[in-house]
Amino acid sequence: MNQIQDIVKTYYGETLSTSMDLKTDACTTADRPPPHVSAALAAVHDEVAAKYYGCGLAIPTVLDGLKVLDLGCGAGRDVFALAKLVGPEGHVTGVDMTDAQLDVAHAHEAWHAEQFGYDAPNTRFVKGYLEKLGELDLEPGSFDLIISNCVINLCTDKPEVFRQAHRLLKPGGELYFSDVYADRRIPADLAADPVLYGECLSGALYWGDFQSIAKAAGFTDPRTVNHRRLGIIDPLLQDKLGPIRFASVTARLIKLDGLDSACEDYGQAVIYKGGIPGMEQVFVLDAEHSIEACRVFPVCGNTLAMLMDTRFAPYFDVLGDGATHYGLFPGCAAPDVFAASTAEEAPASPGGCCG
Repeated sequence: MNQIQDIVKTYYGETLSTSMDLKTDACTTADRPPPHVSAALAAVHDEVAAKYYGCGLAIPTVLDGLKVLDLGCGAGRDVFALAKLVGPEGHVTGVDMTDAQLDVAHAHEAWHAEQFGYDAPNTRFVKGYLEKLGELDLEPGSFDLIISNCVINLCTDKPEVFRQAHRLLKPGGELYFSDVYADRRIPADLAADPVLYGECLSGALYWGDFQSIAKAAGFTDPRTVNHRRLGIIDPLLQDKLGPIRFASVTARLIKLDGLDSACEDYGQAVIYKGGIPGMEQVFVLDAEHSIEACRVFPVCGNTLAMLMDTRFAPYFDVLGDGATHYGLFPGCAAPDVFAASTAEEAPASPGGCCG
């Protein structure tokens, strides 16, 4: 384990100076954030932003006042953006193992607090290994949200990271994270390649293993928010990897007891009342659930729990008492994250709003 961790420390602490040094597009973000998130990201200090190596937008919605943990925070770009979005009553903790990255983060805490108009920083940075979260000064069941951005693939004990994330979350809290996955298990010789590992490729989980690991950790119903196929820029790396396909996936794993193992139909529906910044007309729970404001939207039991037993509850009304079970919910299917094209248009706005 120490050898792999040393490779990662060296790659992100010394080999890479900025994101321009990357050899693949794995550790880059193609997602277009909503305006309020864009504003928060733009408010991050340039030196911090230049050392960002994430693969997705690991910043969900409805954040005011939340207690957040960032696993593998690096120099702190997402931590500081979230510090602005959670407001002065919220708090963000970042964990990372690389001194060079944490030095940059610590050096900019006071600057960001002043920029945001806070009396004191609402951030904290902790040095540690994600495989040993249980040994750090982090209170179990105390976080509303845990994020991670292209880091879990670098961990040597991925099941333990998911187990600890589940332990640290409050009931109804979520692990919302972006990471890289492969369409097969990576051969041992490639997994030992320091450049492929540092570029977030040879440590990537096989997608099928991720599903099993997440469920075993207690996240019964993992949801894919968005996904994209990755391109390999360097021809030498292309030759090494051959036919292996990679995808960047943003997922949400919600800590809820009593979820069904499949999508079950209880004859219920929700109505989104609107009002969430960035999702005023359409609320996106995941890639399969885009819920238009004011429109009756049938849901399975698990989706209902994800909306009504979480911080999203104030934005929804429920139709039906759920007393009758009608079997499997029709039409539920997980997306193919390795598909060449995933562009889908959001449903058209109804043009009005609920009274």
